[in-house]
Amino acid sequence: MEDRVKEDACHTEEASCRKSHHPERVKKDLTTRLNRIEGQIRGIKGMIDKDVYCDDIITQLSATQSALNSVAKILLEGHLKGCVVDRLSEGDEAVLDELVVTIQKLMKK
Repeated sequence: MEDRVKEDACHTEEASCRKSHHPERVKKDLTTRLNRIEGQIRGIKGMIDKDVYCDDIITQLSATQSALNSVAKILLEGHLKGCVVDRLSEGDEAVLDELVVTIQKLMKK
């Protein structure tokens, strides 16, 4: 019964049940990048606590945003070459609508 509930949840919340399949080297690269970004954020918080000049903080924020954008690009490339291609080959054209929404989210910046 519990498996059936999980299966039903996957059908109603499909996005949360799907998984990506990144190669280990990509996962390691993403994790390294995100750890670096986490450090940058901690550094920015420290700069604010130390009343560092605003322009210097903004420069660090810009660098952090750029690093986040790089992570998003890597994920988007993997999504296009893996998930989207796979779902299209299975005849699931709804993935194109999902992709448009995803790209719109990235472009809001």
